[in-house]
Amino acid sequence: MQALGNALAQNRLHHAYLFTGTRGVGKTTIARIFAKSLNCVNGVTATPCGVCSACTEIDSGRFIDLIEIDAASTTGIDNMRELLESALYSPTSGRFKVYIIDEVHMLSKPAFNAMLKTLEEPPAHVKFILATTDPQKIPVTVLSRCLQFNLKQLPPALILAHLQYVLGQENIPSEHGALALLSRAAQGSMRDALSLLDQAIAYSDSKVDEATVRNMLGAIDQSYLFGLLQTLQARDGAGLLRIADDMAMRSLAFDAALQDLATLLHRIALAQTVPQAIAEDEPERARLLELAQQFSAEDLQLFYQIAIHGRNEIDLAPDEYAGFTMTLLRMLAFMPAGAQAQAVRPVPERVLSLAAATAAPAAKPLQAAETVTETVAAKPVATSSASLDWNTLMAQLNVQGGAKELAKNCTLENFAEGRITLNLAPQHKHLQSNRIALDKLQAALSDYFVQPIKLTVTVGAGNAITPAAVEQYAKQSRQQEAVAAITQDSFVREAQTQLGAQLIEDSIKPI
Repeated sequence: MQALGNALAQNRLHHAYLFTGTRGVGKTTIARIFAKSLNCVNGVTATPCGVCSACTEIDSGRFIDLIEIDAASTTGIDNMRELLESALYSPTSGRFKVYIIDEVHMLSKPAFNAMLKTLEEPPAHVKFILATTDPQKIPVTVLSRCLQFNLKQLPPALILAHLQYVLGQENIPSEHGALALLSRAAQGSMRDALSLLDQAIAYSDSKVDEATVRNMLGAIDQSYLFGLLQTLQARDGAGLLRIADDMAMRSLAFDAALQDLATLLHRIALAQTVPQAIAEDEPERARLLELAQQFSAEDLQLFYQIAIHGRNEIDLAPDEYAGFTMTLLRMLAFMPAGAQAQAVRPVPERVLSLAAATAAPAAKPLQAAETVTETVAAKPVATSSASLDWNTLMAQLNVQGGAKELAKNCTLENFAEGRITLNLAPQHKHLQSNRIALDKLQAALSDYFVQPIKLTVTVGAGNAITPAAVEQYAKQSRQQEAVAAITQDSFVREAQTQLGAQLIEDSIKPI
């Protein structure tokens, strides 16, 4: 708006404009407004009056010097030649002849070549406004002769506000949750949002309510998603499958469920980091803030990555149910022992001495309400495999080099009475013979637990996920994010389209 407004105000007009963007974001609407600005009786202006003959005729589609063409149905060279020949004649009633060519990328190659000649030497009284959802298909020679404007997707908040305005004008009651669902379902397209709203009005008869809209869209009831996260937090694999089975019985779309789950995780992360980003009148604000307290930031980032990758891979799964449940089980498998790790707290040295002297399993666990005021730099006590998470411990051990490599490729098999047995992945069995690494890792464990630890490393195919596997998955996820960010960048895409640039994906590194 600013660029076009300045051009009109300063009378610095180009002969061809290209509006790009997804469906329903206003490309054709802006083109018509621009045509009014060019032909309003008030002169070339950024604020057309809207009441003169030119403005009203353009609004009603009767302005003889505004020619709108749908390239999807007018693709041939003969049609384009006829159009360009008419462009040579002066306007009948307006100041400029304006040609709006919608979905211009659908034109044939000969039609583009015919247009190119007119774009190179345009008559002074002609303005071309091209609109497309796919600018990559437009020849570079045409792109280089147009001023290009990329219309971005509309944010859900803006769409919601406009839907509220429309319903207010129509005196139709609505629920905020229903409009929020419609705004998200529109995916940045105002036209899609209005179409969905029209459908919702017909579907609900007298009131646009959340339950009706959710049913109409086939959207997942948020209670399922909250239940999934609560069950995941409790590490209840059977519970996750029960919820998935219930969703299958109700014929809910698992692809949409993963999309909504990723959206929910994003909102929880916002509630955790920037609570004020969640509106006070948000119906689910209390539950979002509650979940934000139950999960760590690392958990949320991990679950979000797994959810979006699971959605991308669901078409490759044997069926949607298998793809959905496998995504949930992947979350469970890679989930660090967050609750247990957070529960471990420093304890007084007198308790450590007692635990070491009395075969730690019999030691009384600390109660949640106890506090510690000792200043000795004490370490936490773990008494069994159940109370020790190897992935979490790895991040806290002071080991480097070969000892760290050994620890990363092991899983915990057993921990009792001061003895730790690790299971080394078979492909890394050569690390078992590194006596120096074994001694350093054993010393680090003894230092961590402030008691002598006897370390044994066996080789076998364990079921647990090694810290190295978790690290590799996170690395791959970051790499995929980096590649996606670069390939979707507007500057990169423009360079590929207009300059024929090629993207070397191997050179992309996450930062």
